[in-house]
Amino acid sequence: MKRQVPGLAETARDARPEIPDGVFLVRVDGAQFRWHATKPFYVLRLSVIEPRALAGQSIVGRLYCTQKAMWKLGWFLRDFLYDPELLAHEQVDEKALPGLRGVVKISHSVINGINLDGFAPASQWEELSTAPVSSASRPNTAEATR
Repeated sequence: MKRQVPGLAETARDARPEIPDGVFLVRVDGAQFRWHATKPFYVLRLSVIEPRALAGQSIVGRLYCTQKAMWKLGWFLRDFLYDPELLAHEQVDEKALPGLRGVVKISHSVINGINLDGFAPASQWEELSTAPVSSASRPNTAEATR
């Protein structure tokens, strides 16, 4: 039996605004390895530090640990200033990840949810946060007026 319950949909919505695509200064709140036969991965829980309007919001994404995707895991670890000695020994200590800070570029997709597209050291936040939108994503006004 189905019942119509007015107002039920409102309770299912998250009260917090969705984090938009963009560049954020974040802190790692947690990381957990998930084994999968063909695509093992780390689930990363990041907390937004900047921009202030979204401070405290969580970003949850995956970093795969396959041979093809190892470069991205390495990029994340280097830019978030993970212990170089552990990195040299090819070790990831989940307990050493919380508290690390850095810049992450995210985008949303229907299939994967949030994509972690790029990383940079936290020291580059000021430069990256004020960078103009790339010309690839802006329409060319000269061509639009032709």
